[in-house]
Amino acid sequence: MARAYGARYPEEMHRFVAVCASIFAAVALTAGVAAAADSLYEIKKTEPKVAVGATGTASLTITAKAGWHVNAEAPITVALTAPAGVTLPKPKLTRADLAQSSLESARFDIPVSATEAGKKTINAEARFVLCQEQACKPVKETLALAVDITPAVVAKDVKKPKKK
Repeated sequence: MARAYGARYPEEMHRFVAVCASIFAAVALTAGVAAAADSLYEIKKTEPKVAVGATGTASLTITAKAGWHVNAEAPITVALTAPAGVTLPKPKLTRADLAQSSLESARFDIPVSATEAGKKTINAEARFVLCQEQACKPVKETLALAVDITPAVVAKDVKKPKKK
């Protein structure tokens, strides 16, 4: 009659169970940290449609949640990397560039112009500090802004009516 694995090799079975428990705990802890970060803030983005030669505006809005607020004194920045054919006036935005700022949220408006049509992606790295009464937490968030660039609109010759 065959013996169960645990009965035949009790020491190995205990080690196996301990390793599995450690892995499960690490995965649960990592998921908990990610879930906690997600519950502290939200980043909303506006991704523009821009014609070649025109300027549109993308935006990033950081909104604090669950009793947290955006620290009014700590640096807040967005570093931008534009692809070929897309022009940004500034590659790094700071607190002085905020379009809107309150304890609950902060918004950057990003002027975008382009020299070639197509779907482009602007990479952004936002850094800010969230606080609550007992603690502050620095945050670094990497995200992408999709920009749809359409061909330039060419004005058609409009015939003027003849004077009689």
